[in-house]
Amino acid sequence: MDLFLETFFSWQIISEAWPILWQGLQATLMLSVLVVPLGVAGGIILATLSTVRNPWVKWPLRAWVDTFRALPPLVLLVFIFAGLPFIGLDVGAWGAVAIGFFLNTGAYYGEILRAGIESVPRGQIEAARSTGLTRGQTMAHVVLPQAVRNVLPDLISNTLEVVKLTSIASVVALPELLFQARQAQSVTYNATPIMAAAVAYFILLWPLVRLLSRLENRQLAGRR
Repeated sequence: MDLFLETFFSWQIISEAWPILWQGLQATLMLSVLVVPLGVAGGIILATLSTVRNPWVKWPLRAWVDTFRALPPLVLLVFIFAGLPFIGLDVGAWGAVAIGFFLNTGAYYGEILRAGIESVPRGQIEAARSTGLTRGQTMAHVVLPQAVRNVLPDLISNTLEVVKLTSIASVVALPELLFQARQAQSVTYNATPIMAAAVAYFILLWPLVRLLSRLENRQLAGRR
């Protein structure tokens, strides 16, 4: 038991590795603050465009969404960071993460929001238009608020996955939490930094997990 605690939960290792772990946690928080709003913004744009019935918009949009949902985000991130400089576009590490997550997570958020938009009764849209609201005003004030409420558990669930996905930012030399934990592990030859990172992720994401469970239970109760 003592060997297990020493290998995975050593307080001495935690105290020694804490400065580098704290830097990684700050980077993860900054990444989350950057990429989640970008993904949501991209999703809103795609979901709004999905309401356009013109085939010249519909089919290219479908191809766009399918492409960036199918591409592994790690490959996309490496391509943007290491590939674009060959054509004269060097966006840097933060730029690569911002673009990559905007494209990848925006496609997922877009599909979730599209399902939410389609769940809003058509009659409400027609009623809003009959009062003189423009298409954009109807979408902003009538459709999107209801759509978000209808798919809120799915949005929160996707956000949880996006925050965990920030760990791949290390491939473009962004020292997020898991990267720093691995660095500390390589120096200490001890798994405690990895366990500390896992605890930090748990503390960071647990409130969202509980909120998700409450919303899911509330939706389930509303269907009974």
